[in-house]
Amino acid sequence: MAAGGRVRPSDGEHRAGLLHGIAAYGMWGLVPLFWPLLEPSGAMEILAQRMVWSLAIVALALLVLRRWGWIRELVSSPRKLGLITVAAVTISVNWGLYIWSVNNGRVVEAALGYFINPLVTVAIGVLVLKERLRPAQWAAVGTGVAAVVVLTVGYGQPPWISLTLAFSFATYGLAKKKVNIGGLESLAAETAVLFLPAMGFLVWLAADGGLSFGAEGLGHAALLAATGLVTAVPLVCFGAAAIRVPLSTLGLLQYLAPVLQFLLGILYFKESMPAERWAGFALVWLALICLTWDALRTARRTRAQALRLAAAAKSRALAAPAEPAPAPQAAPEPDRACAAPRGPAEPAG
Repeated sequence: MAAGGRVRPSDGEHRAGLLHGIAAYGMWGLVPLFWPLLEPSGAMEILAQRMVWSLAIVALALLVLRRWGWIRELVSSPRKLGLITVAAVTISVNWGLYIWSVNNGRVVEAALGYFINPLVTVAIGVLVLKERLRPAQWAAVGTGVAAVVVLTVGYGQPPWISLTLAFSFATYGLAKKKVNIGGLESLAAETAVLFLPAMGFLVWLAADGGLSFGAEGLGHAALLAATGLVTAVPLVCFGAAAIRVPLSTLGLLQYLAPVLQFLLGILYFKESMPAERWAGFALVWLALICLTWDALRTARRTRAQALRLAAAAKSRALAAPAEPAPAPQAAPEPDRACAAPRGPAEPAG
């Protein structure tokens, strides 16, 4: 048991949380291997199929868990419905562009977007939430801006894929923070918002003769249906990790996904990495090292301060003198008429 009566998670729980976190970010990091298997489906069809099948998988999970109480609260709050719609739109942009990038040989650019994402999240905190940055955070954001400039020179244009992925995911995270519902529930709500547009697009595609689902064989149809599992399973693992390990640990694990994507882009998909691109990535990594160091240092200081305050409160409680017991008062002289013994009570009535 920790100071102040807090119960620390057991080593087994912490280990399980760590494994779930590695599994979640590992699956997100290796997902570029999955999207090319869905060709000849285009990115828009894959996105629509992913929305439809994700809703089916998540609805089944919620049915098994009997977690439906959140729907009434969500439907009765126009503000939360608006935030869920914003989250649904931004994650659809993110998913669609990511799938297109992977299937068009731009895995390294997509990985860069998720490297930049923490820096964009910090910037949004300043611009939208009016947060005040510490000097190390300003240094990280400035280094990130320099990296974008270097990459713009290297690519001959701004890295729009990376920036769009970073800003869409950061906006998605902000909307989810504001709506404040669980991961499975949030995904169910987001895919429900997008279900009709996604299904409408698939119906239109089928009428136009361009739907690949069912036209490319049973195996291809099964892979398209598996997009629901590819979406939901990492999310479930992430949820299991989030309740078992500290946020600082999750903050470090989040870099596992873009690192794996970056390595796949270079080693498996054989994408080119000229010197100026390496320089841009090096600046991004330097910014992330600065940001992570500052976050860990701040978390350590906050924890140490909390322990000091708890110890000081305990010391004050032990040092406070005990209140003296009240002096016994003399009993009043009994009234002889009232003090006379009584006979048995008369029966009622």
